[in-house]
Amino acid sequence: MLQQAEAHNEVIASGWHRFVTLFLGTFVGAIVAAALFILLVDPFDMVPFSLPIERPLVSGSQRFAYPQAMRSGRFDSIVVGSSTARLIDPEQLNSPFKARFANMAMNASSAWEEWTTFEYFRRNVRAPKVLIVGVDDGWCDPNADRDRTRHGFPEWMHDDDRWNDYANLLNSGTLELAGRLVGYHLGLYSARSRYDGFEIFTPPERDYDLARAKRGIWVAQPERPLPNLPSPPLTDAERRALRFPALTWLDQMLRETPSSTKILAFMPVHVAIQAWPGTRAAAVEAECKARIVAIAEQRGAQVIDWRIASPITTNDSNYWDALHYRLPIAQRIGRELIDAALDGKGSSDGSYRLLVR
Repeated sequence: MLQQAEAHNEVIASGWHRFVTLFLGTFVGAIVAAALFILLVDPFDMVPFSLPIERPLVSGSQRFAYPQAMRSGRFDSIVVGSSTARLIDPEQLNSPFKARFANMAMNASSAWEEWTTFEYFRRNVRAPKVLIVGVDDGWCDPNADRDRTRHGFPEWMHDDDRWNDYANLLNSGTLELAGRLVGYHLGLYSARSRYDGFEIFTPPERDYDLARAKRGIWVAQPERPLPNLPSPPLTDAERRALRFPALTWLDQMLRETPSSTKILAFMPVHVAIQAWPGTRAAAVEAECKARIVAIAEQRGAQVIDWRIASPITTNDSNYWDALHYRLPIAQRIGRELIDAALDGKGSSDGSYRLLVR
């Protein structure tokens, strides 16, 4: 009886050993297979031994997709900025500037992310032939040095350490993108944006509804006429106390591109979210603009200012919400940027100002 029990236990132990071996082998094999799949398909085009296939931008996050476009060497000029610059079409700029533009503007980007994007391009390609910075209030944020990243900005993708790239590639998100890239080659998926970064991310123009847009434009304050009031003057002590830490990065960007065409373009957000005339916030914004102008003058950059009360920014029908203008306005800004930067042409209706030619 005892011998039968021992034999039975040995059978159970043997079966359990086979199960554990099979389970571990399957588990480890699946991980190795997934890792090899990621490294060979390489959706971010980072692995030197990956398969020689076309790799469009398949990631829905600009923060993850753009390093691939910048490393490609297809572009010699860039636009950096937030979502208010994303509708500037590189193809509209290429011929007039005799350049090959990539629009690397990102939704809700911080000034540090924009500076880091520029630095990545400069280190991996060259100092851009033409640099356009879509300037938003993030550059005047007093906490820009403390609130550096948003929405999971992948710092590991933008540094010079290649080893941490491999470690960060091996995850379920990259596995999904690798599968999406395979699906692209099978005709099941399309690229998320053009390779130069341009994407019409606003709704189709046929869906525009002014009443709905107004609710998005005037969400921060009730709709009211814009007053014609001067900003209260700041004392010398108040000016000295103001912190704009991101302007150090802006100055470095311009200093590192001595022979480039450099354009700082204040983007035309609606007056509803500009600093309201007659307030201290308006005086602070004016001081920040003045410091940006001083940096541009010292570094040989042009400054074009659409962030003013104008026929564009006071017309609700030009906007989807307080931040995002419609596609015809984006095309107009592209034309005006070309005329202002290349020919020094002023605005015929006061929609922009040339602060530095």
